[in-house]
Amino acid sequence: MPHWEHLQKLALDEVEAIFAALPAPLRERARQLPVTFERVPNAALQADGIEPDTLGLFTGPEFADEEHSTLPPQIILFLENLWAQAEGDEEIFRDEVHTTFLHELGHYLGLDEDELTERGLD
Repeated sequence: MPHWEHLQKLALDEVEAIFAALPAPLRERARQLPVTFERVPNAALQADGIEPDTLGLFTGPEFADEEHSTLPPQIILFLENLWAQAEGDEEIFRDEVHTTFLHELGHYLGLDEDELTERGLD
């Protein structure tokens, strides 16, 4: 497995490319959404039912409900899990980051699992 810093750089570069490709109004909104990189889901997340091999997670309120929540929304990408899913291939890793980030962004925008699957983001 590459160094943690290298995985973070690859993931950040991919997220930045996604931001650049989004339509301007969506890009402005998406850039306000914190994106964090973790190695794997921590014990607290696993205790809450998050599987150890989860690739990404959206937490907090959806965009439409944001003003009614005390918790800020965020996207967490689990880079070691994404790397394992990519079987150590950097190009596949970037593709996995791309799909996972858009999937979690879709949750933020209010899409459910079926709607994300229809868009090829499963």
